[in-house]
Amino acid sequence: MSRAAGRFASAERDCRRALGGYTAAEGARHPDVANALVELASVLEARDRPVEAAQALRRALVILRPPDDDLDLDLDLLRLRLRARLAQSGLDRARGAYGAANRNGQAALAEARRRLPRRDPLVVASLNNLGVLRKAEGRYGDALAYYRRALPLLARGDRQARATLEHNLGGIMHARGRFAEAEPHARRAVALRAAALGASHPAWAADVAALAAVVESRGRFAEAAQLYRRSQAVFRRKLGTRSLEYGLGLAGLAAVEQQRGEAARARVLYEEALPNLQRHLGRHHPDVALTVNNLAVLERNEERPARAEALFRRAAASFGRALGARHPHTILARDNLRAVRAGRLKRTGVTRR
Repeated sequence: MSRAAGRFASAERDCRRALGGYTAAEGARHPDVANALVELASVLEARDRPVEAAQALRRALVILRPPDDDLDLDLDLLRLRLRARLAQSGLDRARGAYGAANRNGQAALAEARRRLPRRDPLVVASLNNLGVLRKAEGRYGDALAYYRRALPLLARGDRQARATLEHNLGGIMHARGRFAEAEPHARRAVALRAAALGASHPAWAADVAALAAVVESRGRFAEAAQLYRRSQAVFRRKLGTRSLEYGLGLAGLAAVEQQRGEAARARVLYEEALPNLQRHLGRHHPDVALTVNNLAVLERNEERPARAEALFRRAAASFGRALGARHPHTILARDNLRAVRAGRLKRTGVTRR
């Protein structure tokens, strides 16, 4: 209940108490211990502690290791193992380990389709997980195909799962530059999540931030800034100002202020966002490179070409290292680098979500 309400500190205490109780009563390898570990991992991930979350998932997966003939495995244990594999895939994707994320994600989908009904929520979750991964890899058509496979399988009334898919469909349309198509999906995600969790939950705030990015791309900068501030208020209250989501929101709001011509305000926001993102994600993560690229645009617009060139070079190197030479973000940063070297800048920043 605490996790669903966004009370993550309380949820962590509850999970740790349950974990200790199950371990003492039933032994360290009992399935109840694995269940507590999977729940704990989800809370730790929400609290921006991915290393601890991954450790909890690894422990759970050892307990849930399939027997020689996994067709004899209890379905409840199978579902728990699939949840753990999907969570591990998500953590791998978030740290940029796309190969590992794909292995876990494909294995989870194959197992879910082999053992579970076609419309089972874990089949939907597995398809959605691979869609998110393909978007991160820049394979937008493949991502959209996964989302469209998942959409007709949703159970009627499952507002959470539908909100997630609407969020992701909006994100892929946004990434492909189809902003008018993205906005209805993003708005439906916000409404569905509010109905499911309320308008003070971090998941709702993430939907609002995604809508802000779409609205920004449609040129409605004042509305986008207002949406970012609404989401930031929830992240600040529920997760704190050192959280990753708060840092991503700062970077998004900075890009909006930059486009509104508020260069000084944008610089302050970028300078607060960048250390936050580097602390959570490392120097070369794509989300860090996005912010570096957008700060480079600001430097170029402020007539500091040497600083802009250094930042574009850094962004291009990070994108290339994390995403490959053919990813749209890598191409954009390299185009910007060439442009600033030639004394011009035709293209601007990139937005996330």
